[in-house]
Amino acid sequence: QVQLVESGGGLVQLGGSLRLSCAASGSISSINAMGWYRQAPGKQRELVAEITNGGIMTYADSVKGRFTVSRDAAKSTVYLQMNSLKPEDTAVYYCNARDARFSYYWGQGTQVTVSS
Repeated sequence: QVQLVESGGGLVQLGGSLRLSCAASGSISSINAMGWYRQAPGKQRELVAEITNGGIMTYADSVKGRFTVSRDAAKSTVYLQMNSLKPEDTAVYYCNARDARFSYYWGQGTQVTVSS
């Protein structure tokens, strides 16, 4: 089992920045990739960004060039640096980890609100 604890959400104005952090604990050695999903009201949860153990990063088209995912393997922490935020980025952001058997683990979620 893997436990994930997120921090760093909040309210920011259009064009502002936020940095999300997610610390993993438990069966950390089983993790193959970590990343972030988000869910806006009335919409499905979607992948925002992911980084694998090998450093391969994947981004949603809507955040490319604005968001950066990074990972501190030693601390089993994943970060999401969000710049040039837009109102459409408003959502609950969930930290995610997956293992070699494609079991998915989720954090509790952190609210990000971008005001115009």
